[in-house]
Amino acid sequence: MYHEQDLRQQDIADALALSQARVSRLLKEAVERGVVRSIVQIPEGVHADLEDRLEVTLGLQQAVVVDTDGSQVPERALGAPAAGYLQSTITSGAVIGVSTWSSSLIAMVDAMTPMPSSSARSACKVIQMFGGIGSPDVQFEATRLTNELARRTGARAVFVPAPAVVGSADAADALRRDADVARVIAEWQQITVSLVGIGRLQPSALLASSGNAMTDVEMAELRSQGAVGDVCLRYFDAKGEAIASSFDVRVMGMLGEQIRAVPRRIAVAGGAAKVDAIRAAALGRWVNVLVTDVQTAESLAG
Repeated sequence: MYHEQDLRQQDIADALALSQARVSRLLKEAVERGVVRSIVQIPEGVHADLEDRLEVTLGLQQAVVVDTDGSQVPERALGAPAAGYLQSTITSGAVIGVSTWSSSLIAMVDAMTPMPSSSARSACKVIQMFGGIGSPDVQFEATRLTNELARRTGARAVFVPAPAVVGSADAADALRRDADVARVIAEWQQITVSLVGIGRLQPSALLASSGNAMTDVEMAELRSQGAVGDVCLRYFDAKGEAIASSFDVRVMGMLGEQIRAVPRRIAVAGGAAKVDAIRAAALGRWVNVLVTDVQTAESLAG
């Protein structure tokens, strides 16, 4: 009556002259005796087993694995699933840190549905995690990413008034003492959730054209130290260990220990070329939530 005829427990109780509590106990006993068994039919496009394997293998808090069209660039294809994940998990008053030069995050923001600032689940701030000033023809994207993410989460945008990479360590030190920059640096400590891409040693087209990329000499130095990828321009080796370099001291952004101190660290990344970098980022605790595609997840889970 309950499972096949969809009758409510009270209706069953009335029909059989039993108490509703008695009906509830009998239904529970039916499960315990194996008279009734539950079968979960996983919907197409859901990869729960693969997500579980990925979480165990890489020590992630959560993995979100999605189907993507193989003809698409992974960063773009992951935009809509990442947008859905963020909007379903964002909490009221969240302070969101965002990586500045990321094609995957630009695609995510473009796929988001605006959330009014009056919403009970709206964020508080969206803060750039490193400098957003660069070549004018691509700086627009970095600014739009931060501004749109803030608008669509009902938050206030906070920009770093500096390039991502400056000319020297001395210039970086001087900028950190600037009042406007120092104010943003202080706000980095408030970040409760970060949104980042994961880069390879070879910079992305967006970063390379921004004027914030490293020199050939610096790239050779990082390669010689075993660098496989970066989060927010902080490079690490295959084990996820941070690499100190002449490039590192020129970056105007959160330090490695600050990035890894954020409670929830979400990465949106995929593609065969990034497998080593993604694995290292997870092993080094640069990220603890990963949104990726099926093919990349299979490679990572082993």
